[in-house]
Amino acid sequence: MTETYGNLINGEWIKDGETFDVFNKYTNEPIAKICKADEALTKKAIDNAYETFKNERLSVIERHDILMKAVELFRKHKEEVAQIICAEAGKTIRDARTEVERGIQTFIASAEEAKRICGQGMPIQAMPGIDEKMAFSIREPIGVVCAITPFNFPFNLTAHKIAPAIAAGNTVVLKPAEKTPITAIKMGEILLEAGLPKGFLNIVNGFGHEIGPILTSDERIAMYTFTGSPAVGKLIKNSTGIRPVTLELGNNSPNIIHHDVKDLDRAVELVVTKGFGNSGQACIAVQRVYVHEDIYEEVLEKAKQIAENLKVGDPSLEETDVGPMIGLEEAKRTENWVKEAVEQGAEIVVGGKREGSLFHPTILKNVTEEMKVMCEEVFAPVISIVPYNDIDEVFQKVNDSKFGLQAGIFTSDIHVAMKAAKELEFGGININDVSTFRADILPYGGVKDSGFGKEGPRSAIEEMTVEKVITMHI
Repeated sequence: MTETYGNLINGEWIKDGETFDVFNKYTNEPIAKICKADEALTKKAIDNAYETFKNERLSVIERHDILMKAVELFRKHKEEVAQIICAEAGKTIRDARTEVERGIQTFIASAEEAKRICGQGMPIQAMPGIDEKMAFSIREPIGVVCAITPFNFPFNLTAHKIAPAIAAGNTVVLKPAEKTPITAIKMGEILLEAGLPKGFLNIVNGFGHEIGPILTSDERIAMYTFTGSPAVGKLIKNSTGIRPVTLELGNNSPNIIHHDVKDLDRAVELVVTKGFGNSGQACIAVQRVYVHEDIYEEVLEKAKQIAENLKVGDPSLEETDVGPMIGLEEAKRTENWVKEAVEQGAEIVVGGKREGSLFHPTILKNVTEEMKVMCEEVFAPVISIVPYNDIDEVFQKVNDSKFGLQAGIFTSDIHVAMKAAKELEFGGININDVSTFRADILPYGGVKDSGFGKEGPRSAIEEMTVEKVITMHI
């Protein structure tokens, strides 16, 4: 008997209307029915969020205390939430537990930042002839925030939107990914239990092409924060006028291993495991690996051995390293991209096999920059390893992409490292680590088709508040 989940409107779970199924991504069996929000219910959620923002405010201390109470409850329910993620996202149980812990830390950081929201003093007297004036700024909540979240990190990436929005004093309308809504629903339940007053969080479930236009066309929503594909990001941006939008989109994450790398074993271990973690379904998962020709064959052999030893299968088992992709269609799409690359001259070093929605960790060589597995976002457990002999040329190849979220480089040469920091066209550059590394408290975001705006609790709060400049004649 599957459980039915509703939509959260004004503190109540509404279980009416048409439903859709959520499936266990490994067994493909239905695990829940989700009530779909229609146009009327979606507008009701916006009505409620708007009226709540206009008529009710939480003090800084109240926001902090609610978020910290939620942290206590998340810790109490950590295993339950991890099991939900494992089932509905197909993430290995070990990675699911890690995600929940990261999300908890995101809530803690957001609670702490709630107490630090402030403006700044401004040196207006640097202007001639106005010694009799002073200036400062204050920060105020922006209003109703619409948060649209992805399937691949249904807890932590939702936390990165909800927790800062609440910390900043806003109200939220959340639309979770239709393939993984149960995690977000559980987060909503816990926030209510933690004392979040009704109206500060509304959750509407359904499909993006149906709900999206309703959300983006309603001018009572003050800001949009979205994580997902560049195609959908562009639709949101083009539909929301001059209202602020934060977009965290795709990437085809490049990683460079230079010949002078201090710890080659560590570098190879990282590029392989972080390319295949979460079945490669992370926007900063390792995808393109450029290796200096002096160490190329050695890296290729080490990478092959690591990949061959990864355990693929049931994500609920403790020993599993790689679980299923989010759906059969994505696994088939990955299989077709790999086949196309092979037809164009690429060679499979390891992997290339699909079993239902499982796609075995795959390493390719002899790839070219024009292949989809290189120039597009593969979003799958597929990495390509390419030799190079000149660091300047490889920097050009790395930059020759429509994406620019994060990159990684391994080198013991400080000049090469600083040149990478200066020349690589990405929102984040990890030196002696892979593109996949993210510290949740730091600013996070990309350039080009990888989006704009920054996440991370402090940065997100800045995006979700309005700075007012105050001048005073004294």
